[in-house]
Amino acid sequence: MRILATLLQKEFKQIFRNRFILPVIFILPVVQLILLTYAASLEMKDIRMVVVDMDHSTVSRRLVNEFSGSPFFRIVHRGSSYPKASELLTRDRADVILVMEPRFEKDFYREQSTDLQLAINAINATEAGLVNAYCTQIIAGFNNELRSQFQGGALQIGNTRLDISPRFWYNPMLDYKIYMFSGILVILVTLIGMMLTALNLVREKEMGTSEQINVTPIRKYQFIIAKLTPFWFIALLELAVGLVIGRILFHLPIEGSLLLLFSFATVYLLAVLGIGLFLSTISSTQQQVMFVAFFFIVTFILMSGVFTPTESMPPWAQKANILNPAAYFMRVIRMVLLKGSGLQDIGRDFLGISVYAAVTLTLAVVNYRKTT
Repeated sequence: MRILATLLQKEFKQIFRNRFILPVIFILPVVQLILLTYAASLEMKDIRMVVVDMDHSTVSRRLVNEFSGSPFFRIVHRGSSYPKASELLTRDRADVILVMEPRFEKDFYREQSTDLQLAINAINATEAGLVNAYCTQIIAGFNNELRSQFQGGALQIGNTRLDISPRFWYNPMLDYKIYMFSGILVILVTLIGMMLTALNLVREKEMGTSEQINVTPIRKYQFIIAKLTPFWFIALLELAVGLVIGRILFHLPIEGSLLLLFSFATVYLLAVLGIGLFLSTISSTQQQVMFVAFFFIVTFILMSGVFTPTESMPPWAQKANILNPAAYFMRVIRMVLLKGSGLQDIGRDFLGISVYAAVTLTLAVVNYRKTT
């Protein structure tokens, strides 16, 4: 124990002496956590719309007012020429064109049906889907309002009034920042645990200090524990600081047990540290380990469900996600914080990440060679 305590003291001193690594550990993650939470959002609040109104009726003007009154749309041009509107869309001066043909109002009141056209810039498929959803929602609400007035009262089916009052569980205000904050926090904790561990061990190789340690009576398990423990502790500290920032700045709800969350994070970090240790054993320089780690980190992040739900992935990708440790933590942190899930709800993920941690640490320790 005395040898292990001495090694741990040495590692912590080495970390705090490094003027480059301290900002990377304590300042950059906080800045990224705040900036990315605001930036990485699927909410659109400045959709540029061009209106082509060939009817110039009361109904068409009311519909345009519905869009101009929405916080998500900005009317950049109004006219009656579709070629002009199409030119603006082609030149990327607009995101969507709303076209109302002549007789728009007359067809609605006489035939009780009329046509609208939405031309959406779909270069970005995700953006186009959101624009279509926003437009459809506004048009549907306006349609129900007109029909209610046309029928002389509220929308009715027979003699029964139909009222729809949606209720959104776990995120009543549909605040996307709450959803993104937890995901970005997982990414930052993963980066600290994996990247810094791998870089620290490879740096020892480049400086030659690992060769000096190899000729000492220090056992392999003592050396590995001393290398992994500081970054395990720092990553848990980053998680705690991140939760405090989320609570203060973004009013992050904490519905579940923090003890359960940190217990899962403890095991999760063992898996991540094991990956970092394994990558360091197969790399000779910091450049090599950064390239290899970059491949794994990008894959883990994109398949973790931070931006898109994993349920929308193809079946083969969902099965392959079993090998993605970030997917476990991404799912658990949102379940515990937002839904208040307990151990019985995340038990399967807890067991899975425990097996994952045991396998990665075993592979890393076996692959590490300490020669004397």
